[in-house]
Amino acid sequence: MLLNPHQWVSSHADYLYAYAITRINDDELAKDLVQETFLAALQKTGSFEGKSSERTWLTAILKNKIIDVYRKKSSGLKGPVAKESEEESVDFFHDDGHWKSEHGPKEFGIEDKDHLVSREFEEILKKCMQKLPVLWKAVFTMKHIDEEPTDTICTELKVTASNFWVIIHRAKLNLRACLQKNWI
Repeated sequence: MLLNPHQWVSSHADYLYAYAITRINDDELAKDLVQETFLAALQKTGSFEGKSSERTWLTAILKNKIIDVYRKKSSGLKGPVAKESEEESVDFFHDDGHWKSEHGPKEFGIEDKDHLVSREFEEILKKCMQKLPVLWKAVFTMKHIDEEPTDTICTELKVTASNFWVIIHRAKLNLRACLQKNWI
């Protein structure tokens, strides 16, 4: 399969921008990353083997650029993950790992397929994710939006496996609390 760089903007820019904005949530940075993706792809046209589509190849380049942003934003956050919030001093689970009823997740009411409700929920989720520390947001996004394997996340963001699990746990607790507070 041959590359057609002259058609990249018209064929792939909107898709790549949508991919970036859902992971970065910064309009200007998302646009910059798409431009950087096109530039990097132009420089690497010789390495394109045709084993994937143009879009898949461009998305992989963009994905690496997004990981670089996560890594840059999270550098310097070594040592303790973050201060423990007051909420974490509460024991949420029974010894068998199940939620205690008073602390368990509440129904969000998003089981219906109303697209307006889904859009509303997504906006609240984005706002809640913005409140997370940068490293927590990066880990959560890579794990639950990009569906990256844990070892890849640990390698890319330079965190240990145990640190990863602490971060993902705290991110989920904070998101749950924020969503329960702001959703319905």
